[in-house]
Amino acid sequence: MTQIQDDMKLAYIVAIAIMMLFVLFIIFVVITYNRKQLLYLKEQQLKEAEHQNQLLQKELEKQKSIEQERERISHDMHDDLGAGISALKLQAEFLKQRAEDIDLQNDIDELLKTSEEMNISMREMLWSLNSGNDTLGSFTEYAIQYADNFLKKTKIKLSCESVDIISETSVSTEQRRNLFLCLKEALNNAYKHSEADYLKLSFIQNVNVFTIEISDNGKGIPKEYQEGNGLRNMKRRMHKLNGNCDILSENTGTRLLFKMTL
Repeated sequence: MTQIQDDMKLAYIVAIAIMMLFVLFIIFVVITYNRKQLLYLKEQQLKEAEHQNQLLQKELEKQKSIEQERERISHDMHDDLGAGISALKLQAEFLKQRAEDIDLQNDIDELLKTSEEMNISMREMLWSLNSGNDTLGSFTEYAIQYADNFLKKTKIKLSCESVDIISETSVSTEQRRNLFLCLKEALNNAYKHSEADYLKLSFIQNVNVFTIEISDNGKGIPKEYQEGNGLRNMKRRMHKLNGNCDILSENTGTRLLFKMTL
């Protein structure tokens, strides 16, 4: 009887030992599998990171190539087109000195005026193409300079202010171009239609929100003209930038607000 009990105890111990070994084996298999999975995931993450780095590098190279092409076009325009316009102006001025007919002189004056407008348009395009101007400080400086030159021969007195502008803030070429064209259209409308003698131009930065405010003391915009082509174009341009164009017009003047997120 004792022998049987001893054999049962031994069998029981062996069974427990086998079960423990089996459990340890399962644990070992699970740990090994988890390690392999972790290694596999790390390898995949490294491959994904490497792929993303390659894509980023290609995008940076593409961006650099685009900027170089912009610079090349800018230099070519300055050297070739600029020289051609200057030569045209000189030739026209020479012809005007020799011309005796009044009508011919008037025609030459129109030619000189057109060439000057072409020269201004070319400078605007060169400024737009230059990637070195892709900052808020550069934009506000150029916009103030343009507004001053545009209005200095008119009766409209210009006042400018910059509020909390961080000059180094980046803006894209598209943002600069559309904002400038909106400003240009607004100044042109004020000069042609407002009958104002005072205009205030404000540039305001509030963290990542940039606002241009243009206000005058003119006669305001009649309701029937508040959906004209010029105003629609300004709204369309700001919509392209995911921004807003708000028009506040009364008999005491007009306020235009161009607002976008940087």
